[in-house]
Amino acid sequence: MYQDLSTFTMPPNFRGKSGLYVQLWWIVQALLFHPSPQIMYGWRRFLLRCFGAKIGKGVIIRPSAQITYPWKLSIGDYSWIGDEVVLYTLGEVFIGNHVVISQRSYICTGSHNYKKITFDIFSEPIVIEDECWLATDVFVAPGVKIAKGIVVGARSSVYKSLVDIAGVYKGNPAQRIASR
Repeated sequence: MYQDLSTFTMPPNFRGKSGLYVQLWWIVQALLFHPSPQIMYGWRRFLLRCFGAKIGKGVIIRPSAQITYPWKLSIGDYSWIGDEVVLYTLGEVFIGNHVVISQRSYICTGSHNYKKITFDIFSEPIVIEDECWLATDVFVAPGVKIAKGIVVGARSSVYKSLVDIAGVYKGNPAQRIASR
């Protein structure tokens, strides 16, 4: 047997808040965040801050964005989070200043240990430094750091840290193709 899900257990305090608090956020996200008009960026920033997110000034977050646990999210000034972006914040996500995360991108801080029959869940932080642009439908894996000024091309997947400042990357896995 490769995995026995009957043996799976959630690590203590994995979510960082109580189950009731998590459910309250998901209700707020469904009823107040997602249906808010496109132009109500301040309202969405307010809701996220109410739930512990650190959100800088001038941040634009589209109403179709999905944030799992806002208390594990930090976004710097003037960054943009596009339509249908998923910030799967099982672990901490740090997004710098002037960062663009384009539509349908998936920032994934968590996964499971496929080598263990108990299918243990884990999280690792993701850091996206200042002035990066993740184009449409980019996947970023747990534990990745993306250095300042990097561009990641559409439909690319980032499985390891990109440390060359101001590089341009594309592909699966993302490979450096140029300087910015």
